[in-house]
Amino acid sequence: QVQLVESGGDSVQAGGSLRLSCAASTTTASNYCMGWFRQAPGKEREGVAAIYTGGGLTYYAASVRGRFTISQDNAKNVLSLQMNNLKPEDTALYYCAARRCWIRPSQPFDGYNYWGQGTQVTVSS
Repeated sequence: QVQLVESGGDSVQAGGSLRLSCAASTTTASNYCMGWFRQAPGKEREGVAAIYTGGGLTYYAASVRGRFTISQDNAKNVLSLQMNNLKPEDTALYYCAARRCWIRPSQPFDGYNYWGQGTQVTVSS
């Protein structure tokens, strides 16, 4: 079992930045896929960014590439999402998720079975 707790959500103006954090209850330094997902009202949940801790590979949705950066502090078991140049369409409930990845994932946003409770990000224009 992996318990995940997100923090860092807030309300900001367009063009601003936020950093989300996700603390894991166990070490996820290797052989895990860790991801950030979001769900806006009336929309399906979507993968935003993911990292394969076995090799440090990162993956991003096209809508956030170049603006968001995912990283993991293996010593602290904390996953982060640095979000820059935020846009109103980034408004959503952001979730941290985890799953075992024994090899590099072919579908980095699929198959997650551990989820946090979410943290709200609101971007105003």
